Amino acid sequence: MKIAIQSMLIKLHGKDGLSPRVDTRWVVLACSLLFGMAASAATPVETPYGAVSLPFTLHQVPGTPVYYIEGLSGVPDSVNEGHTSNAGFVVTEAGVVVFDALGTPALGYRLLQRIREVTDKPIKCVVVSHYHADHIYGLQAFKEHGNAPTVLAQRGTLGYAGGTADSQGEDAARRLEQRRQALFPWVDEKTFIVAPDEVFDQEMRFELGGVQFEVRHLGPAHAPGDSIMLVRNYGVLFGGDVLYGGRVPFLDSPETDVERWLTGLDYIAGLKDQMRYIIPGHGTMSEDAGQVVEATRDYILYVREAMGRAVRDFVSFDEAYRNTDWSRYEKLPAFDGSNRGNAYRIYLDEEARSVK
Repeated sequence: MKIAIQSMLIKLHGKDGLSPRVDTRWVVLACSLLFGMAASAATPVETPYGAVSLPFTLHQVPGTPVYYIEGLSGVPDSVNEGHTSNAGFVVTEAGVVVFDALGTPALGYRLLQRIREVTDKPIKCVVVSHYHADHIYGLQAFKEHGNAPTVLAQRGTLGYAGGTADSQGEDAARRLEQRRQALFPWVDEKTFIVAPDEVFDQEMRFELGGVQFEVRHLGPAHAPGDSIMLVRNYGVLFGGDVLYGGRVPFLDSPETDVERWLTGLDYIAGLKDQMRYIIPGHGTMSEDAGQVVEATRDYILYVREAMGRAVRDFVSFDEAYRNTDWSRYEKLPAFDGSNRGNAYRIYLDEEARSVK
């Protein structure tokens, strides 16, 4: 393998390293081989839904029975195997509460395995932050291999889930077909959407094994059903996709409501005395709740101000995007994949507002 790659590098740069012409086909092939060598270092773990080959590290919130899995940055694809979001769980004396289920049935199964490495207590419920594919396809594993715990979500998610596996809405069906192509074999013709078993409107509080849970709806923000879960005993907040840790948020959806999102961030900021840790829907856990809230808020406001000014000045989107200083965000994960789409979505929203 090393000899083959060295040969390719000679083709890229010449024996003296000074070749002025580069054949991009060799770049792609060399990079593919290098990635393959790195990937092969991880031993694939078999699941009923296909082998998961990427690292699947379980993190514990210090001094608590709260655990989480941190996804990779980027758009779900065959390289990251759909592992782009976060999920977690809380162990109590009476059972386990899970928050979100990850983006493929295989990843959901790996999450189940991690739970069983920690405890044999029954999984009582899975709280879903919102119904987007990268957070819910793992529910299938819980239904089929986790004794079918209760799936709890905000009522607005029913518009996505459709109520049964056979009656999803158009957007859900289209997304599922796209993921069957992009994430095969982890998402395939046997993958189905698990609808919530119980729904709530604005807030739900419950106790399990002496631990107090508070689930609150803050959407529509990133999505209609956006909800957060505060584990009061331990000061841990699961923020779903209302909060992003150290990466660019995703605004590029017709369901995104920036005003409600900002209001939701204000609500979370008001919980500062009750939070010690924040686990966002994407990105890293933080002990600085204020920083996570402000980083998400600042990005939204910056994009809205830049695009709103362009609309008011009758500047085209392409020109506005090109002339905006993105330097404070361009090195963040997901910038390349999300920022332009985010800006365009907000530009369209500002255009719509300007004609009202």
